[in-house]
Amino acid sequence: MSAIDEVAPALHLPGFGPRLVPREAAMAPRASETLTSRQQWERRYRRLLRVSDSAVIMLACMLASVFSLLATAPHILAADPWLLVRVPLSAAVIWLVTLSLFNTRDASIMGAGVGEYKRVAHATGLAFGVLAIVYVLFEWDGVRTQLSFALPAGIVALVWSRWLWRRWLCRQRALGRYSSRTVIVGARDEVEYALRTLGHEGRLGYNVVGVTILDAAPPTLVVDGNVYAVTHGADAVGATASALRADTIVVASQPAGDPTFIKRLAWDVEGTAAEVVLSSRIADVAGPRMSLRPVEGMPLIHVKIPQFEGGAYLLKRGLDLCVATVALLAFAPVALVIAALIKVDDPGPVFFRQSRVGRDGREFRMLKFRSMRVDAEAQLAALREANDGAGPLFKLKDDPRVTRVGKILRRYSLDEVPQFWNVLIGEMSVVGPRPPLPDEVSTYDTAVSRRLYIKPGITGPWQVGGRSDLTWDESVRLDLRYVENWSVLGDLQLMWRTARVMIRPEGAY
Repeated sequence: MSAIDEVAPALHLPGFGPRLVPREAAMAPRASETLTSRQQWERRYRRLLRVSDSAVIMLACMLASVFSLLATAPHILAADPWLLVRVPLSAAVIWLVTLSLFNTRDASIMGAGVGEYKRVAHATGLAFGVLAIVYVLFEWDGVRTQLSFALPAGIVALVWSRWLWRRWLCRQRALGRYSSRTVIVGARDEVEYALRTLGHEGRLGYNVVGVTILDAAPPTLVVDGNVYAVTHGADAVGATASALRADTIVVASQPAGDPTFIKRLAWDVEGTAAEVVLSSRIADVAGPRMSLRPVEGMPLIHVKIPQFEGGAYLLKRGLDLCVATVALLAFAPVALVIAALIKVDDPGPVFFRQSRVGRDGREFRMLKFRSMRVDAEAQLAALREANDGAGPLFKLKDDPRVTRVGKILRRYSLDEVPQFWNVLIGEMSVVGPRPPLPDEVSTYDTAVSRRLYIKPGITGPWQVGGRSDLTWDESVRLDLRYVENWSVLGDLQLMWRTARVMIRPEGAY
């Protein structure tokens, strides 16, 4: 083979001689087996969602037409039998198209967060907005029932089916399937933080198979009892990803004084990995308020400053009133039984009132079913040295002051049911940060005091994230993230998760 066969001619520009580049440098990278495998499981999961969505939507639209035309207007159906198919089919097609337009099956929202449910809700709203316009313009028989029945029933069924698929996906990821093989790169402390956040089971979609440390580190890294193979140096990332068949690179930090590191890394793993993910600790609290806006080729990360008043809080208050009213009425018969059991087990008051600190540092009297003996406060000083709680919290896994009935109430969070009265009168919210004691608040620094920017809640991220098993830093981090990024949809999701935790409690004592 001649030398000319080893090179490819570049464009001949005026004033310059012919320039030759190596043929290998001119060839576009080809997808590796690892990258192809990832694309395959992503397509497979999207196909499952597409089939499930189609079945749910078609069933909701068909039932709406059946109830409308057969029950209320059989004469119209007799005159035009195809109406029973035409209207629901049109509604279903519009609905499915909007689900695709809103990227509700995108890989970036698979398996975690409320982004998937938000997109489904927004797509559904647009679909039925289009149907409403069709009804106004053409007055199709049966469209009104699509709006009044298929919309509420369909959105509930659709979100529920997505939740079921998410549970299935999490189980698959725990087995090492349907997740990204991930390499984390950065300074040691940042890599350790990323490992703790992503976890080792891959339930969040990242199955960490190795790490590359940019500073000094031993050959292996042990985090939370899990051992990870370590390579060293910024130049080792591409080779590590290829050797470990990784399809995702998480950059926890980059080398100091090397502004082009991420760009070169992205080029280096072309054809090997599907994506380079940038990790930042600001996303730990401000994640939902972050957005990327490219300006003249320079990507600018916008962090929206949180607001702690306005229309969204009126909507949250409305949700609180509805949930608290329903809960108090539903639990009334059970409350009578609990009150009787408390009296029989340990004579004394049924309710326990305790000073807690609410929004803007205002104190209020929180109401609970009494789960401890009457003289519990007098015994506190003698038990402080045996504290199992985190930070300024006092907790005992086997507290001798707790009554027999109290242990059951605490395990299933039934002792907190009277707090719905605090919600009803506006002192608390159904979902919010944990209500702190005055003594605890006196130890807060400026950052932790941000917990008091909104009303405390009966439940919250701490309730479903481990409760008393959480460290103090983890508890604070969860509360601060909630305070600055809450949403009504997120509150509904936390309420649902709380119901599951009450059935299978963990960390409750």
